[in-house]
Parts: sequence; C-alpha cells; structure tokens
Amino acid sequence: MGPGPVLVTGGGGFVGANVVRRLLARGASVHLLLKDDADPWRLEGVRDRVTLHAVDLVDGDSVRRALAKVAPASVFHLATHGAYEHQADARRILETNVLGSANLLEAAAAAGTAVFVNAGSSSEYGLKRQPMREDDRLEPNSVYAVAKAAQTHLATLFARRGPMAVATFRLFSVYGPWEEPARLLPTLLRRARAGEPLEMASPDTARDFVYVDDVVDALVDVDRVPAASGEVFNLGTGVQSTLRDVVAAVQAAVGGGSEVRWGAMPARGWDTDRWQADVAKAKAMLGWSARTTLADGVARMAAWMAAAGERA
Repeated sequence: MGPGPVLVTGGGGFVGANVVRRLLARGASVHLLLKDDADPWRLEGVRDRVTLHAVDLVDGDSVRRALAKVAPASVFHLATHGAYEHQADARRILETNVLGSANLLEAAAAAGTAVFVNAGSSSEYGLKRQPMREDDRLEPNSVYAVAKAAQTHLATLFARRGPMAVATFRLFSVYGPWEEPARLLPTLLRRARAGEPLEMASPDTARDFVYVDDVVDALVDVDRVPAASGEVFNLGTGVQSTLRDVVAAVQAAVGGGSEVRWGAMPARGWDTDRWQADVAKAKAMLGWSARTTLADGVARMAAWMAAAGERA
C-alpha cells in the first residue's frame, strides 16, 4: 500500500468491510463514504479507526467536496445497489451504479487520485454456456446487470483518459465473514447448526463461489493496477460448484444431518446450471488466483459465525 489516504465506498457492506479491515491491518489511513441512513454494523470494532463522511454518491457536489478534502491516493469503489432481491427499484439501481460511479470517477480524477479500483459483477455477462471471459460479449439480463456493465464501461473510459489508473474486478459469488445474514451460505450454516431443514432450489444450480479473503487479496494489491489500467479481471475460482456441493460443504462444516428439501425453493430468473469464471487473465497479469477451496472456505465461515454469534 503506497503513501497517502485511501477512500472506500461501500465500506459498510460485506466485501467493503473486509477490505477496510485489510487496509487498516496494512496501516492505511482509511476514509469511508457512507449514506446518512447506512447501518455500519459490519464495522464493529474498527469504526473508531476510520474517518466517516456522510455522502450520497448520487449527490455530485457532495462527492466532489469529500474527495477534494480527503485527496485520496487510492479509491476502492465497492458501493452498489441492486445485488439483493429486495433492492428492486430500477431508478435507484441506475442512479447509484451509473450516476454515482460517474460522480466518483470525476471527483477522484479531479482530486489527483492515482489508483481507482472498481468492483464489477459477473452478472454483467448474462447467461453463458462456457467459462466467462473478460472479452466475452456482455449480455446483461437485469437492470442491475445493465447498470454494472455501464459502470464498467465508465471506469474503462476514465482509464483511457488518464492519468488516473483504473481497473475493474468482476466479482463472482463471494462469501465469507460479514456476509449479509439472509444470503445463501449464512442461512444454510445457521439452519444446519440448528438441525433445521435446508430448503433448496434445484441441486444442479451452479455458481463460482469465491472466498472473500481471496477477493480482498486482489482488490488491495493496488501496486499492480497502473500497469493494468483499463483492464477488466474476473475474480472467481475458475471452479463451478452446484448447490449439491454447497450443501455437502455446509454439512461437513457443522457436522449436521439436516433434511435437505430439494425443489422447496422456486428457481429464480438468473438460476442456471452453468456459471464459471475463466481466471486465466488475472493469473497471467496480476499473479492472482483464488487459494481457498469451497470446503475450506465454508468451514472457515462456519467458525467465524460461531464466534460472532448474533452479529452473523
């Protein structure tokens, strides 16, 4: 981590909270942009070590003032809206991810930021029948996916303009400590530990599940970004896992024998039996690859949840 303050958007979210903790462990001076109504519960234990700025990304003037004040050397843009089913307002999705990202990119460039790390999403690809490559045609099939694809294009445009170095990291199915409690793996681990039934969709539904620590390794390695400015990188394992695999890992982690009710949950519009990252580019250009297997990651998450108690 180079000299100068760093600024994080979405620092109260799942991936963001993990990035914040890693940055603090590296001795960085960390500033967070958070909306007034944000609940930064994930920052428990580190809140007094960061500087909070009450800013809505959609408010361009507020974003510019905050960036001018902080003058961050690096920006980690992890804020998003629309990743959860309850975040269905199309206008807010577009305003946050497109307009908000444009405001932040403009303000960072004006403030002299050297490195801008942009978090994209595998949803930008749409449904593919082969491992997703960064040069694949984007075929987003939701408002959220369209917004994230537009965000990536904006980031690439600013990279071409220079001199700020900008790289986009497309996150696949990230899981681990501080994940939203209602998401798949936290829910399964809680229910399995309690011996409750696991109500599932099709066992063949697949995703590329990647442990959050591995993702953070790539995101905070900002020294590699200038040489990769304008590039997009997949952050996944390169291994697709089905819900059947996930349930097996959960049961192994907690030693439970919960009944599994396959088909009890209806399929969602984005469920598919094929969802896998091609991670060759990240390995070749960044020297990065995910190191944590699904079994090990789920076991580590289960241990963290047991220690965290009600926080998880």
